[in-house]
Amino acid sequence: MTPKARIAITLLATIWPIGTSSILRAQDVSRKLTAMDEFQIQLPTDPEISPDGKKIVYVRRFADAATDKRYSNLWIINTDGSDHRPLTTGNRSDTSPRWSPDGTRLAYLSDTDGKSQIYIRWMDTGQTARTTNLENSPNAINWSPDGKMLSFSALVPSKGPHLADLPAPPAGAKWADPPAAYDRLVYRYNGAGYLKPGYMQVFVVNADGGAPRQVTNGNFPNGGNEWGANRAEWTSDGKYLIVSANRHPESEHAYIDTEIYEFSVADGALRALTNRKGPDNAPAGSPNGKWIAYTGFDDRLQGHQTTKLYLMNRDGTGSHSLSDKLDRDIQEPQWAFDNSGVYFRYDDQGDTKIGFCSTDGNCKKTMDHLASTTSAYGGGSFSIAHNGLIAMTYGRTDEPGDIAILSGGAMKVLTSLNEELLAQKKPGHVEEISYESSKDKRKIHGWIVHPPDFDATKKYPLILEIHGGPFADYGDRFDFEKQVWASMGYVVLYTNPRGSTSYGEEFANLIHHAYPGDDFDDLNSGVDAVVAKGYIDTNNLFVTGGSGGGVLTCWTIEHTDRFRAAASLYPVINWYSFVLTSDIPWVAQYWFPGNPWDNTDQYMQRSLTSLVAKVKTPTLVMTGEADYRTPISEAEQFYEALKLLNVDAVLVRVPEEPHGISRRPSHHIAKMLYIAGWFEQHKVKG
Repeated sequence: MTPKARIAITLLATIWPIGTSSILRAQDVSRKLTAMDEFQIQLPTDPEISPDGKKIVYVRRFADAATDKRYSNLWIINTDGSDHRPLTTGNRSDTSPRWSPDGTRLAYLSDTDGKSQIYIRWMDTGQTARTTNLENSPNAINWSPDGKMLSFSALVPSKGPHLADLPAPPAGAKWADPPAAYDRLVYRYNGAGYLKPGYMQVFVVNADGGAPRQVTNGNFPNGGNEWGANRAEWTSDGKYLIVSANRHPESEHAYIDTEIYEFSVADGALRALTNRKGPDNAPAGSPNGKWIAYTGFDDRLQGHQTTKLYLMNRDGTGSHSLSDKLDRDIQEPQWAFDNSGVYFRYDDQGDTKIGFCSTDGNCKKTMDHLASTTSAYGGGSFSIAHNGLIAMTYGRTDEPGDIAILSGGAMKVLTSLNEELLAQKKPGHVEEISYESSKDKRKIHGWIVHPPDFDATKKYPLILEIHGGPFADYGDRFDFEKQVWASMGYVVLYTNPRGSTSYGEEFANLIHHAYPGDDFDDLNSGVDAVVAKGYIDTNNLFVTGGSGGGVLTCWTIEHTDRFRAAASLYPVINWYSFVLTSDIPWVAQYWFPGNPWDNTDQYMQRSLTSLVAKVKTPTLVMTGEADYRTPISEAEQFYEALKLLNVDAVLVRVPEEPHGISRRPSHHIAKMLYIAGWFEQHKVKG
């Protein structure tokens, strides 16, 4: 074990006892959710309905206490709700199920042999064969229209920068690994780690097996990136692959400026179908081959820009927006099989919905509550059969997620994955709230999680939990962390202050070049609104949040001392150092007027170091050691500043964890319990 690892583990062991004895006793209450229920929750994702609309295959995610890892298997269910059973089993990662066009086979990704590869299952017999044997795992699989081939994305390695020829070690000698050199702007990425040299490219492979063939070309990320592969879309005649990629010479610095290209499957010849400043993503070809739908916007270098749904002719002409009147971000476009229009996913006032735009631009909502999550953030997915049936993930504040079917405007939930758990351990009731901000009387939207045994005549401690982003939204979705804290006796408030998405571009851009700032008033007014209900112990107010929520946690305690204690998770503290160490350095062009050395005053005024001398609140700072989004040095700066100011503070470093601290289930459990333990230690008793 390295000295660094020993220090991190020792620190974790030192922090663990803080206030946790009573917390752990509270965890023993059998009728309430506990942090250990992390290992009981089942989560459905990626429901894929068969072409004939009779069956749904989906990914079922779970965590295993023995190995402290997360896994996923494939399950199948008839669309009438019958014959629900597993297709794969065991502690492995089975993902991305995709039906062949005739519905006789299922392609999917699995690491059953140690490394993720493409597998094909014949649905009549259950026989399964591995189709690829690649050194770098494939991703983003898609069937050709005739069912004879599959496309996928995979890394094509390169050598990287060459600086010198190193001598070979003497015979029998054991030398250290050689240095690693990087020459690209983004050389490491959160969750993926330090990146291998090379580019993601699009390949095709015969569905019966054989050698894959590379279709895309050039030193560009044609197949996406190691942290997010792009799925190539086959044209209806099977002759071309439609791909979103950034092939501009300045692609590293104009990161989001993607275009839509067609690549000939036969020889890789390419042609650009779009050409504008801004992203053009998620191409989806109409079944009749006449149109391509896609998402994007004209880049104005704003903090948030509404992603629209566009339609163009197959040859790239006639591009126009279908969703100008919606003012919501469009994701995951999918064509109706009668070519009448495009279904899509979008968030509206904290709820994820399925929408539909006809080819003449008439847009409408199709379904509410698309969700599958253990946090209040948005999510969920859906797919469409040839007969118009829609398979979707459905969830609410008291239910993480299930598989549902939408037919003729009526929805039917087919599964009950967490019924037994939630029958034994009832979640706290979640109440929607709307209130005015003290800043400008603007309406702010939020939710209150009550303890399961809530009694409005009693007084409860309050946790204000702030979402990250900052351009993101919370909503009426199940949130395991908040439910665990509610089961410990806390009322938990979460809101969508200015800057949150799903309320339109104007609301989101109230923090353009002004974050953190007036969002504090929105959050503080939310606390006032809950206190006014009469059941909050005002001597025991607490605040926490992660990432952008960690920023606002620190900003909050720099502007008020009403909170007994705070827990800031993986925050940005110094915007100057953040831009120079984060895996998303291009935010300098969107969240600020430009690079830090040209705008030093603004960077420093909005940094949490500028007002840190005002902090009196006891503060826990927690971060992952493998966090490359808000690198660990950010949290360490705030901790060190608090210690220099003699403020009660603790630093928690979590080994091997990227941004979010949830890769290992035990670390997610520790995150929940450390926050509660810190608050418990600083709670006013009696």
